[in-house]
Amino acid sequence: MRMGIMGSGSWATALAKILTDNGHTIQWWIRNEETIQYLQKRKHNPHYLSAVYFDISRIQFHNQLSDLLAASDCIIIAVPAAFVQQALQTLPSDALEGKKIITAIKGILPDQNELLNQYLERVFAFPLSDYCTLLGPSHAEEVAAEKLSYLTFSGVDVESVQTIAQFFSNEYVFTRVNTDVWGVQYAAVLKNIYALGSGIVHGLEYGDNFLSVFIANGAREVVQFLEAVTPETARHNSLADYANSIYLGDLLVTCYSLHSRNRTFGNMIGKGYSVTAARLELNMVAEGYYASRCIHQLNTQLGCNMPIAQAVYDILWNQVPAAIGIESIQNFLV
Repeated sequence: MRMGIMGSGSWATALAKILTDNGHTIQWWIRNEETIQYLQKRKHNPHYLSAVYFDISRIQFHNQLSDLLAASDCIIIAVPAAFVQQALQTLPSDALEGKKIITAIKGILPDQNELLNQYLERVFAFPLSDYCTLLGPSHAEEVAAEKLSYLTFSGVDVESVQTIAQFFSNEYVFTRVNTDVWGVQYAAVLKNIYALGSGIVHGLEYGDNFLSVFIANGAREVVQFLEAVTPETARHNSLADYANSIYLGDLLVTCYSLHSRNRTFGNMIGKGYSVTAARLELNMVAEGYYASRCIHQLNTQLGCNMPIAQAVYDILWNQVPAAIGIESIQNFLV
């Protein structure tokens, strides 16, 4: 199976490291030709995880998406959710026929508030049976340092997903498989919102006691939302164990880790940065920023009780001062 990667950010770079460390030759789509030339000459990404050096003989670079598709059987999409449609919109409707798609996106496509599988089905008639998720808990920086990490692969075709997972398994990456395609994607979206909120709480100088209550209540909101949003056709997954690492573990690491860009973004908001200033200072996409609006819009139909997610949305999008937004939820926490 020929593996291709879309994207050149930290997570795409970490996934390229895993695959090439495992002896696989990969196809790598990077939009910027200068970045490709730098990688070919210097053997590392100049912008992300620059300490990771590659065996360039195992990488074929492309700056045209059509070339990546032609050279790959399985494509890992690892670009920020807000930019996926822009990257794919020039492709013909049959471009993905016969391919496997792995999503490493931890966000919702904002135009229609869709998961990637929903967008691919609507635009490319792409079947769910050829779709797989690749999600945490994991940080690109720890993968780069070869610290033990766990990746969960989810898909409805278990045999195919197990085959894909084997490509990533090594001494510093343990892989797990489940079938909750919808739940793991929404959980990955939601945890970024609560991580951003955790950063706000930290920036406002609340203590560890309150932060633990904040995260515990966030976990409860995640479960409530996942149970409400799961389509009827996927109800066989309604017994998913939400204490597993792909759900609770990913939430915890994103809320607590200093590697978390969402926590860092929220910390700046808590310390008084405007949203615009924090976005410029971070210089990376904090998925929780966009996710908070998407989840707010989805929840207007679902009607879940999510005071924390609502407070984060109000702080980011309705200009509610951070201190007032966090203070407003204190009586709702248990």
